[in-house]
Amino acid sequence: MPERNEAQQLPLHAARIEDYSLLADGETAAVLSRDGSIDWLCWPNFASGACFAALLGTKDHGYWKIAPKAEITSCSRSYRLGTLIVETTFATVEGVIMLIDFMPPVDPKRKGPAYSSIVRVVRALRGTVDLKSDLTIRFDYGRTIPWVTCEPGHHGQSDILHAIAGSDTVILRSGATNGVTLPNKGKDLSTVTEFSLPEGETAWFILTYLSAFADAPPPIDVERELQRTESFWKDWSSVNTYRGAYTAIVERSLLTLKALTYARSGGIVAAPTASLPEKIGGERNWDYRFCWLRDTSFTLLVLLGAGYQEEARAWRLWLLRAIAGSPSQIQTMYGINGDRQIPEWNASWLPGYEHSRPVNIGNGAVDQFQLDVFGEVAAALSRMPQAEDDLRIPAGALHARLTDHVCDIWREPDDGIWETRGGRKHFTYSKVSAWAALDRAIKLAEHADIGDYPDVDLPRWRSLRDEIHAEVCERAFSKKLNSFTQSYDSEELDASCLRLVMVGFLPPEDPRMIGTVEAIEKNLTSDGFVLRYRTETGEDGLPAGEGAFLACSFWLVSNLHLIGRKDDAKALFERLIALANDVGLLSEEYDPQAKRMLGNFPQALSHIALVHAAVTIADQWKPQH
Repeated sequence: MPERNEAQQLPLHAARIEDYSLLADGETAAVLSRDGSIDWLCWPNFASGACFAALLGTKDHGYWKIAPKAEITSCSRSYRLGTLIVETTFATVEGVIMLIDFMPPVDPKRKGPAYSSIVRVVRALRGTVDLKSDLTIRFDYGRTIPWVTCEPGHHGQSDILHAIAGSDTVILRSGATNGVTLPNKGKDLSTVTEFSLPEGETAWFILTYLSAFADAPPPIDVERELQRTESFWKDWSSVNTYRGAYTAIVERSLLTLKALTYARSGGIVAAPTASLPEKIGGERNWDYRFCWLRDTSFTLLVLLGAGYQEEARAWRLWLLRAIAGSPSQIQTMYGINGDRQIPEWNASWLPGYEHSRPVNIGNGAVDQFQLDVFGEVAAALSRMPQAEDDLRIPAGALHARLTDHVCDIWREPDDGIWETRGGRKHFTYSKVSAWAALDRAIKLAEHADIGDYPDVDLPRWRSLRDEIHAEVCERAFSKKLNSFTQSYDSEELDASCLRLVMVGFLPPEDPRMIGTVEAIEKNLTSDGFVLRYRTETGEDGLPAGEGAFLACSFWLVSNLHLIGRKDDAKALFERLIALANDVGLLSEEYDPQAKRMLGNFPQALSHIALVHAAVTIADQWKPQH
């Protein structure tokens, strides 16, 4: 690895995090900057190595930019309504062009080789504009230069490029209307295409991934694929049942959750990116291209509440497959197919986003013990209506075994919801989640069939549920702070305590919950936005410093509304959604001083919490008690 001062001399490429939009096809996703550059793309799926990694480094680590050659005088972009099709308009002194970017949705049930494509269409709206396409393909997170070959195009199309390295192949096809030529030239181990596009004419580029051992797919009809892609997303958006005051941002959040869904398995990744920093130049850089169990409950609640039964069932089926087996082997997170091995390692050749190192790939938190996931899984299993008959009984049996396991382990310290690396504690939210696991199982056993499980011990479950509740109230509430605290016998605040109301541990009108909301609002915020906890204590085992956590801030919105401070809840909610970028996307964190996004992008949990807060302030959701 280069020394830090050496790495800081590298000409980094990435834009600000908020300058990116998202493309997705049900198997993977790409992030596209407002200047027309795709700076991150993992192929063939979310968890694969990136072939464009300039987001975490330089142009030499892979990117694809299409833009006018002349100085851009103005630029605007938007998603086509209800879709993941990005339209960017560039104006220069020569004229105006529109760049249309999309990924055709992949059919998860298809047979044969897997093909995934990015389609980029350039339309000249006014004048004749000189344009340039810069394509640098680097497999293995920017490390591997492919072998590039060329074959003649057919029917007026430009030459077809094949970039091959190991088992990976990428094919570039391009073409244009009315005799416009797109000459592809090799330059500095990249492919450069310079061309002029007269008013009314169109050029297009298609980049397709396939296995090196598969036959190349036939050319696609660009206009037909654009129409199919638009119809796919609009049909999906039309299912949304939310009709509150924040329709546009809620729809974009739901579309983002769909974009982060791996269609083959139903798993939803936390984010499509890796190692975007929680502090610029810091070390809190994690890979979020995996599926966290703690997101299951909120995800199911949001999807079901918006009318997406099919996606909720698919997510539940993913969950059941992932956690099948002994409850003692349940992990914090899994791969998109339920994979259990997610080793964490450092891509040392990448200088990191704005010199934020290390660049971590994989996630070591997979090996942590996090008690709260049992409560989240139990809530998810109890919330989902029975689906496929062949899974009904096994799911009930698994739920019962999981509950018994919680009875056995709830007294143990754990690593907590925030995956701290400073040693295990008796974290408050972890204990509350254990309580929630028992509470949901008891209610399900009392009012429904919990499955063919012979040893449901309701007296034990009820006794321990009450014991946990009493212990949390005694040991996790500080009379000095008038608030629940991060862990037992502590004086540290933690935003996860905002979830006590949301899981039904106490009613919102309880004075202890009102005190907790007020303490967090007063002592755990930055410019009104909520921090997870105070990192400067050093107790989490990492260097201090991170932004405000957006999901926690939305949790505060829900709490404020539930305790009766509805105007304050609405005001904070509107401040938060104003942080979304011009296409409605949010990252994990926000720096109120630098006024910029931080962390991986876009972040599923931020958008899940946004939708939940929107539903809460519309009085369309109440916590279970």
